[in-house]
Amino acid sequence: MLKSLKGHFLIASRKLNDLNFYRSVVLIVEHNELGATGLIVNRPSSFSITNALSRYFDMPKLEDMVFMGGPVEPNGMFALHNAGDLEKPTEAIVPDLFMGSSPEIFEQVIWRISEGDPNLDFRIFFGCAGWAPLQLESEINRMDWLYTPAMTEDIFEIDPYDIWDTLLERAMAERRFLPQETAHPEWN
Repeated sequence: MLKSLKGHFLIASRKLNDLNFYRSVVLIVEHNELGATGLIVNRPSSFSITNALSRYFDMPKLEDMVFMGGPVEPNGMFALHNAGDLEKPTEAIVPDLFMGSSPEIFEQVIWRISEGDPNLDFRIFFGCAGWAPLQLESEINRMDWLYTPAMTEDIFEIDPYDIWDTLLERAMAERRFLPQETAHPEWN
């Protein structure tokens, strides 16, 4: 088994034709001997957070979209956030990034969103992605996925429509045997 990929992005390879994961970037939030769980971070839905949650919470109108986190538990809602005061430090996926670890924390994140907390970075997801024990390792060995360490700013600062290209380029650069540009190509 690979070391745990928790806190890594999976980047769908160009040959992965599964419609659920075509050109997707998945943040792995859990990976152990029982399998792996992740959230697709580059699939905004057509639903605003306000539309998705207004029947549960009294919320101001927010333009932020809910993301489609994956084909597993499509009616389940998940939150990625940076509110470290709500979580145990050991629960971090990467530094300053957490997945709401309970319904109560999810609700607290939603209340902070509705109150306009300027320090809160967040994404809300419908569904998640999941792999059975050793399934992800098999898909990586088949070259369906590349992976690279995740950073919080990648999720919140890169346009979701650009993140696949950006991270694919990063993952490919990490695997190059030779530098992309050489100082003296005439020495070849």
